[in-house]
Amino acid sequence: MKTLTLLFSILVIPHASFSAQPNILWFVVDDMSANFSCYGEKLIQTPAVDKLAAEGTKFTHAFVTAPVCSPCRSAMITGMYQTTIGSHHHRSGRGEMKIHLPEGVEPVPALFQKAGYFTCIGSGLPAGPNAAKKGKKKGGGLGKTDYNFEYDGTLYNSHDWAGRGEKPFFMQVQLSGGKQRGGTDERAQALSRNAEQAFGKAVQPDDVTLPPYYPRDPVLLRDWAAYLDAVRFTDQHVGRVIARLESEGLLENTLVIFMTDHGISHARGKQFLYDEGTHVPFVVRGPGIAKGAVRDDLIMQIDMGALSLAAAGIPIPAKMQGRDLFAKDYEPREAIFAARDRCDETIERLRSVRTDKFLYIRNFHPQRPHLQPNAYKDGKSIVQTLRSLHADGKLPAISESLLFSPTRPAEELYDYQSDPFQLTNLASNPEFKTQLESHRAKLDQWMTDTQDKGPESEAMYDSDMVEYLGKGNPEVARNIALMKQWAKEGK
Repeated sequence: MKTLTLLFSILVIPHASFSAQPNILWFVVDDMSANFSCYGEKLIQTPAVDKLAAEGTKFTHAFVTAPVCSPCRSAMITGMYQTTIGSHHHRSGRGEMKIHLPEGVEPVPALFQKAGYFTCIGSGLPAGPNAAKKGKKKGGGLGKTDYNFEYDGTLYNSHDWAGRGEKPFFMQVQLSGGKQRGGTDERAQALSRNAEQAFGKAVQPDDVTLPPYYPRDPVLLRDWAAYLDAVRFTDQHVGRVIARLESEGLLENTLVIFMTDHGISHARGKQFLYDEGTHVPFVVRGPGIAKGAVRDDLIMQIDMGALSLAAAGIPIPAKMQGRDLFAKDYEPREAIFAARDRCDETIERLRSVRTDKFLYIRNFHPQRPHLQPNAYKDGKSIVQTLRSLHADGKLPAISESLLFSPTRPAEELYDYQSDPFQLTNLASNPEFKTQLESHRAKLDQWMTDTQDKGPESEAMYDSDMVEYLGKGNPEVARNIALMKQWAKEGK
């Protein structure tokens, strides 16, 4: 990693070479890891994203600050850690109690609007399937936002850049990504059939290689195969948007960023701080960006806002925690951080720090299992299958220990370079005492320096749970009661 890091400053063309007022386009994809052929995936080809990488700069060590949609997107759109701005609990601020951004923090689209940009969020295709998709919080007819804080409904001018007039545009292309396969085995098989029609052949389940902690069960294999086909559909959509930019004569003056909002939705992926949940693809192409460059320095999705503002010649707010990755004076980070907090009704608190070799994770509720009850995840066929195999005593030992242990260690330490699936926890190994202590200290310092807001109040939890209970799912009600019981027991 260090060798390439030393080279990137030579490869990067300074911002002075950006065209005046370039357009900015972000691809933001749901529930998808770096399973693209330019990142080493062998079972599928992803020509559109591969071309972006060949014509731009690919980051190999990009990670999100939160492995679930709304906290990640709240951080992404402000360039701030979600734990700093109080938007770290998934789908929070939906009840009577609201969340407001701290003074001096503004969403990136608002900054672009003030600079004269036309802001839009949608599918990137004027008549595409998501062109009139309703936003998760505000702005019917717009693409997915899913921010946990209150914001002005005029943040986006349109779902598409077509109505911009003479203005440059800031566009977010929102794609459903891994969500295309749905949560059931039936939906996964339907997606595979669609892929067979669209591409001539679907990914075959028997060809899939799963992470070593997942059993080679037919349901899990079909799901992963469908997921890879979802990657192909995503790549196809990216290609269509790029072709549109090119046909309209916009591509060469448009800064394009491709990334996903967290990793694959699975038992150890989405919602968790291992690589499967936090490692994402991150590709930048456009005026002033080195072509065919590969950077392996540690970056985060909150850097998107800073580098985009800088490309447009817009001052980066002093409070913004994201960094301009292409600045002349940019210095690579020695460490990056991530956090997972409440997801839906399930209370959790995890924090991590990652350096060039080690990943340290702190579990604030070690007396709880890894797979706590959660209606969203427990509704998925893959999790139901894992729970059934566990109940029948048919899981491999590694699956039992990593997925179904009734408790967790308070601290985890992994050499993720030699242990890419984070299988061996080194926290109790005396040979790694120095690394454990240094990473522990780094995390403590970060939490203090960034004013980590920590657990939400019971009143805030109850406020948001009113929205969940209103959906009429008895499982949610049972889980809420269990969360309150465990809290009283000190778990």
